[in-house]
Amino acid sequence: MTIYKKKDLIHKIKLKNPHKINIQKDSNKMITSSNPSIDYNKFFKHTAHPDNAEQYFRDLLDERERRYEDLCRNIINDMNQYGLSVVDDFLGPETGLKILNEVRSMYNAGAFQDGQLQTDQTNPTAPTVPTVRGDKAVRGDKIKWVVGNETGCSNVRYLTNQIDSVVFRVNTMKDNGILGKYDIRERTRAMVACYPGSGTHYVMHVDNPSKDGRVITAIYYLNINWDARESGGILRIRPTPGTTVADIEPKFDRLIFFWSDGRNPHEVQPAHRTRYAITVWYFDAKEREEALNRALEKNKTNNAINNGTTQQDQDQHTEPDSTTKSSIPPTPASSSPASSTSSSSSSAAAAATLATLPATMSTGNANVASNSSCSAAASSEICT
Repeated sequence: MTIYKKKDLIHKIKLKNPHKINIQKDSNKMITSSNPSIDYNKFFKHTAHPDNAEQYFRDLLDERERRYEDLCRNIINDMNQYGLSVVDDFLGPETGLKILNEVRSMYNAGAFQDGQLQTDQTNPTAPTVPTVRGDKAVRGDKIKWVVGNETGCSNVRYLTNQIDSVVFRVNTMKDNGILGKYDIRERTRAMVACYPGSGTHYVMHVDNPSKDGRVITAIYYLNINWDARESGGILRIRPTPGTTVADIEPKFDRLIFFWSDGRNPHEVQPAHRTRYAITVWYFDAKEREEALNRALEKNKTNNAINNGTTQQDQDQHTEPDSTTKSSIPPTPASSSPASSTSSSSSSAAAAATLATLPATMSTGNANVASNSSCSAAASSEICT
């Protein structure tokens, strides 16, 4: 069994300080420089002309663009070679803490529901179960679906917008390998998840075993000072089942990407302290359209729709492998809105009867308008 070393997969984003002056205090409490060659009179008398300022900011943007380009190129290379990529220090500690505080507030307010299953995730070939069920022996997390424009979710929205930018970039860069085979235009809502310790886990499964359109899984972790030796909670991915594993610790401000289909069976090992994560799935336009067409075709021969209260209750918190009817809130003004049309009766029926279709979600840069055949997905939700 080959275990990938994290140093081969992890890429850090750190802004360098190009000019740092080491200062110290003398006995008279005057601030002086440890470098006597610096002439502060000239330093403070230097005029910042508009052309100088413009050049400074241009250089700064160029430097950030180069780092961003390097990050995206590393992700492309990792996805081609390993089928997954790990990015540390994605947003920085200040922003990461803001996101964590929002997630904790939602959890403490009782907004989370037990993660539920629509299909047998341990057996991707098993038939679809017609009703949603919860099974803590299979998965023990609690989840909440978030668009980002809800009260108290502005930082979660910022996170998803940043992930959108990265995914859009790697999908459209030249020489992007396997990623170039897909046309990524949409994603799901963000699934905020909490494993509340006490050995809660999620057994080995595949996010997209039935070609529902999902191609990339992106997970952002929020766990400060996580030590897997004491707390467990490792995400174990088997890119080549039976021969290789990649063990990913759910460390704070860490973002990971991996293929959503059968190339990456994975599990969350038992967590012994509270473990937070935010997941979004990105769709390939062609595969998603084919899934929607299958749903509509199936609906022509199956008119049994459950519109009862029980179904409405389930719609609020189903997991990524289930498709239900739900009302999607308006898209935040900071991201490009997806075209959302009212579902026809046949579209609503397809959304209610098929458990393999993903939800239409706006994606910052990667969003495009949905065509009429995709209107069913505009009121659907998927789960893992």
